[in-house]
Amino acid sequence: MISFVPLTPAAMWALVAGDVARAGALAGVALTPWMRSESWLWEIRARQVEQDPAAAEWVARAAVADGRVVGHAGFHGPPDDEGRVEVGYSVDPAYRRRGFAKAMLAELIRRAEGDPRVRVVRASIRPDNEASLATIAGFGFVKVGEQWDEEDGLEIVYERAVSGPGSR
Repeated sequence: MISFVPLTPAAMWALVAGDVARAGALAGVALTPWMRSESWLWEIRARQVEQDPAAAEWVARAAVADGRVVGHAGFHGPPDDEGRVEVGYSVDPAYRRRGFAKAMLAELIRRAEGDPRVRVVRASIRPDNEASLATIAGFGFVKVGEQWDEEDGLEIVYERAVSGPGSR
């Protein structure tokens, strides 16, 4: 079972600065040193939440299993005008290959299905990222196109309709 602990902008800025202990204290959960390695992401998400406080409920969550932070997950932002949210998740290398990515994705989908604004959940994955492709398998995602990402290069875009409030 995965639960999510929100990371405030202050916690994210502490991660950007490399201060994992302070970030954990601000989040209320002991973060792993690996979280610091994603400082590029924390800078993006901290700025995003500072510019749009409503984004805070959608982005930047530490993923906790059995009382330990095993990674992070969230959405790229709140639902867009078409009711679409895009998932993002990463598992600390110390905890990989134990089912945590699938558990995170299941929880993200559950969260999306609980919001009446959400109609579609999206995942964008590099074609060579076999782990992420395996993670989304079985969740009803369908290939809908391709896109070019400045960081990752070619990505395949997958989407699935929600089956909760947003599907009405």
